[in-house]
Amino acid sequence: MASDQDFVEFIADQIRDAGHISYRKMFGEYAVYCDGKVVALVCDNQLFIKPTEKGRSYIGNICEAPPYPGARMYFLIEDAFEDREWISGLIKITADQLPLPQKRKGEKSRGDSRHPV
Repeated sequence: MASDQDFVEFIADQIRDAGHISYRKMFGEYAVYCDGKVVALVCDNQLFIKPTEKGRSYIGNICEAPPYPGARMYFLIEDAFEDREWISGLIKITADQLPLPQKRKGEKSRGDSRHPV
């Protein structure tokens, strides 16, 4: 089941205080970016956060699940995304711990097809 764009826009609005937020549709699901880094996936209208050590400490009682079959484990955020301050804090912590993506050799600039918030 693909995620609803309305749900993705709601999530993007909830985390807008974390930094520059954008998202990109991929195979019916969405990658969520903060300051140019993929920090989360929205799959089947569920929010999955990339795991980091500081994120693990911030969350406390963690629920982990793969966002799609065969994927590695992510932090599954079930209801806490309703708390804008808390979820923005988690996204900021996650983005701060992730490296900037490196351009691949020979990759041409395709423009930015992400949706800014």
